[in-house]
Amino acid sequence: MTFARTRTEAMARLSEFLPKAGKSYAAQRNFDFGPGKHRAVSALSPAIRHRLITEEEVISAVLRQHRFSDAEKFVQEVLWRTYWKGWLEMRPSVWTNYLTARDVALDQSSGDATYAQAINSQTGIDCFDDWAHELIETGYLHNHARMWFASIWIFTLRLPWTLGADFFLHHLLDADPASNTLSWRWVAGLQTVGKTYMAGADNIERYTNGRYSPKGLSSSAVALPTEPPAPVRALPSPVAHDPKKPSLLLITGEDLHPESLGLDPKSIKAVVGISTVPSSPYGSNAKRYCATAMAEVLPRAQNHFGAKAELADSAAAIADIARAAKAQQIVTAYAPVGPVATWLEHDFGLPIVPLRRDWDEAFWPHATKGFFPFKEKIPKLLNDLGIA
Repeated sequence: MTFARTRTEAMARLSEFLPKAGKSYAAQRNFDFGPGKHRAVSALSPAIRHRLITEEEVISAVLRQHRFSDAEKFVQEVLWRTYWKGWLEMRPSVWTNYLTARDVALDQSSGDATYAQAINSQTGIDCFDDWAHELIETGYLHNHARMWFASIWIFTLRLPWTLGADFFLHHLLDADPASNTLSWRWVAGLQTVGKTYMAGADNIERYTNGRYSPKGLSSSAVALPTEPPAPVRALPSPVAHDPKKPSLLLITGEDLHPESLGLDPKSIKAVVGISTVPSSPYGSNAKRYCATAMAEVLPRAQNHFGAKAELADSAAAIADIARAAKAQQIVTAYAPVGPVATWLEHDFGLPIVPLRRDWDEAFWPHATKGFFPFKEKIPKLLNDLGIA
């Protein structure tokens, strides 16, 4: 299976999937039919994660063809990513604590035979090894397979969850700090305290259509030691934006649809793209994906804004371009907690103005507890956004 790497390809994939986004998706979404056969799901997660197409576009298109009750499972699946981002945005220490624990685990993993077998598809658990291979080769795993994989990693192989999260972050095309970190924490029983996810052989056999019937899986999933609740902060307030001030538009891999940010093209004096930031934890799959997507985004942005668009590889290079264009501010799509947000704390010599989308403004404040209270608000919030 190939994944949409340009906006044109993403819109075509969405159009192809739309007829299946209702009852068909609800009935078949849990089945992993194997590499290249993920036709029951949209396979749009990389495009949505990097916002080649936006969540709002996807949900709007789906609800033009399906009743909400029929498409609710697909709508919720898209909004899981939104929920995770909002939850982490209010608890950024969970991400920084993960990075610290991951680094400790990586230092301690040297010579660990089980860890080496897990990341090299050599555990002898056929389904797990096949999923590891598929992930490395394609940058993708079916969502159900991700849950099974994480459960086996933690409870059967007894490996640190932080190393598993790092393995996914390094290979997934759609990896982002929120969805990846918090999903692994959920399986481990840290996100919903004491509630773990157990991968059962019967469940795997059923939802892989009998391709696998693994033996030797752990029969119990004991939650990891609890942690103190993460401190909660208020969502950062929007930064004041002067829409008429001469601006440099900075495009990152967090948001590849700058045309829908509501900017006045006359204010944009230069466009710069950076597909991956220095010290990014993402691996070659995601980096190649973003580089290919950025190569399509920049000409599109140049045409839309009527300003020269080019690549840059550092904060210093971006500052030089901004000065040459006589920009007075740098506008960019808001980057949620993660490596891009950290990188944007550099001194660019000009104010950084992060623009948060209406979608995030509407949903993030409601990611205060678990997903179930959040999902109850989805119909009203969609209606408030004009998505009936």
